[in-house]
Amino acid sequence: MADAQFVTEQRTSSGTSVIATNKVLRNTYMLLSMTLAFSALTAGMSMTFNWPHPGFIITMVGYFGLLYLTTKFRNSSIGVLCVFGLTGFMGLTMGPIISNYMSLSNGAEIVTYAFGTTAVTFFALSGYAIASKKDFSFLGPMLMVGIIVAFCAALAAMFFSMPALSLAVSSMFVMLMAGMILYQTGQIVNGGETNYIMATVSLYVSIYNMFLSLLHIFGALGGED
Repeated sequence: MADAQFVTEQRTSSGTSVIATNKVLRNTYMLLSMTLAFSALTAGMSMTFNWPHPGFIITMVGYFGLLYLTTKFRNSSIGVLCVFGLTGFMGLTMGPIISNYMSLSNGAEIVTYAFGTTAVTFFALSGYAIASKKDFSFLGPMLMVGIIVAFCAALAAMFFSMPALSLAVSSMFVMLMAGMILYQTGQIVNGGETNYIMATVSLYVSIYNMFLSLLHIFGALGGED
């Protein structure tokens, strides 16, 4: 009984019980896998029916609107529906982008390389964060500043048609999203993140941005971007 009591009362560095942390981690990866599958389904629908990309403004409004709803209802079952709404919408925006790359002569290779690199990177970084149980909270401020700078640079590259800057921004986003995966997984493992809905959204967005950034990089390296 004493040993059992000790196990149930173990704490992470932030004071959250190990059992509670493991539950958040399990629920996060379960929901993440389902939302990724749903996002792939909506992306496939968008490609099958050749739906056009909604454009930058609609994408931003849809993303932040659904993110707001997800955050507002993060402590209820409605929040789960909002997550599927958000990831499904992002899948719809991804479909036309993938279709554009698939239309290239080496498009299938580009998409495959981007997908494979994203998957390997995610599992490697997540596995390292879980196994090491290191606290990556120190990355938070740096990642926030980096994302703001990269986003502003992306806007400049888009409005002023600067391919070199756009490629540099994609490289920045790959590194930043890798840091975000380490940071968010570390937060879950060490009890800093106790809401699996918000943890899922954070990891999904990191995977989404990394995949699109790698598509751009591999497309440019393929000489047909």
